[in-house]
Amino acid sequence: CGTGGYVSPTSELTIALMMAVARSIVREANSVASGGWQTQVGLELRGKTLGLVGLGRIGSEVAAVAQALGMNVIAWSQNIDVDVAASRGVRAVSKHELFSTADVVSIHLVLSERSRGVVSTTEFSAMKPEAILINTSRGPIVDETALVHALRSGVIGGAGLDVFDDEPLAIDHPLRELARIHPRVVLTPHIGYVTDGLYRQFFTEIVEDIEAWLEGQAIRVVS
Repeated sequence: CGTGGYVSPTSELTIALMMAVARSIVREANSVASGGWQTQVGLELRGKTLGLVGLGRIGSEVAAVAQALGMNVIAWSQNIDVDVAASRGVRAVSKHELFSTADVVSIHLVLSERSRGVVSTTEFSAMKPEAILINTSRGPIVDETALVHALRSGVIGGAGLDVFDDEPLAIDHPLRELARIHPRVVLTPHIGYVTDGLYRQFFTEIVEDIEAWLEGQAIRVVS
């Protein structure tokens, strides 16, 4: 038996990470907290291109917010519907066009054998040197080793990550080091769905599931 849910918390975190990376918010906040002041020059999002890898429920919500910010939105997936994309004001493009033209690339795919490692060295090499990668989906969709290399070598400009291959992230993981030294690397601990409203729904419905099962009248049965 399962519970319901909704996608806006993850969509909101995606936008938050995009802004945090573009404006080096963590670096600047830490500078002020430690007695310093401005250390970076931010990147504007208005007029930039957001490339969505996946245009499902979360990707579509992110597209709407990005459009409200004045961003152009393009999308690619292995089964994207061109007409559905167009109805949401999003232009469907090839994989290469997305990675080579987007200023921000955001991942919104379900993890499967088909999507595992779909973003790797080839994709990073196609990206602009100042481009940003955002991943609030699942870690293994992105080749983590290739991502670390792309960030260390300046192949891409930054990353905002909420998901990783192994969680919790190992204490000596190179991404932790990058988060300490790179002004445009922001890591969060898989909190895309961690909000008061969504937890209230989860736990309320979990109790309902258990009570109904004990009474022999299971509800929300997962097929």
